[in-house]
Amino acid sequence: MKRIFVLLVFLIAFQSVSAQLFTKEKVANNPDNIDQKLLSWGYFIGFNQYDFNFDYNEDLKDILVQKSFGFHLGLVGDMRINDYLNLRLEPGVFFTTRNLEYDESYFEGMEYNDSDLLREVKSTYVHIPLLLKVSTKRINNFKPFIIGGISTALNLSSNQDNPNDNSAGEFRMSKNTYFYEIGFGIDMYLLYFKFTPSIRGVFAMNDELIRDVDPNSPWTGNVSKMQTRGVFINFTFQ
Repeated sequence: MKRIFVLLVFLIAFQSVSAQLFTKEKVANNPDNIDQKLLSWGYFIGFNQYDFNFDYNEDLKDILVQKSFGFHLGLVGDMRINDYLNLRLEPGVFFTTRNLEYDESYFEGMEYNDSDLLREVKSTYVHIPLLLKVSTKRINNFKPFIIGGISTALNLSSNQDNPNDNSAGEFRMSKNTYFYEIGFGIDMYLLYFKFTPSIRGVFAMNDELIRDVDPNSPWTGNVSKMQTRGVFINFTFQ
């Protein structure tokens, strides 16, 4: 009986909150009516977690990726197409670190140290996406949306032009990467500005691995393709 009572209270409270947020008429915030401007500007900060997807030439044990959370920030340029469509440019700088763990079987018949089994991959990306934002009708001070598009990124820490490779402890990646992106979020209209939390997945379209000089290198010889994928959590202010 007690559980039924608690459940009823929860359902009534949920219905009341839903009515307050989405059905009951409220005073519309954002008096500058930013959504009606042809061009608007803002900035974003957030967190990211990058990963690698590997394809292999032979069926050996997978290269393991230790992921960590990184930080990013950037600017937003928004062009209004109509009440439901916006074209956005969101250039930013992204910082992240990934560690690659190699299984000992990759070094079978070779002399190696424990340090050879681990490669730290630090990346600083200048990330420039062109995105289409598709929104619903504004409900009081909320407007959900989905967003997607393509992007390019310049990896300032790629080591692409470094003459040393993994035999000297240097893991190398290509400077330029191309992505497609898709995500969703919600515009929240506050008293003086618009605040937008969102989440987005990014997926590389090109192979990013710069291979070692030795075609049988234990670090790169078995990799047919290496592509970045990641998750961005953004907090945008306009």
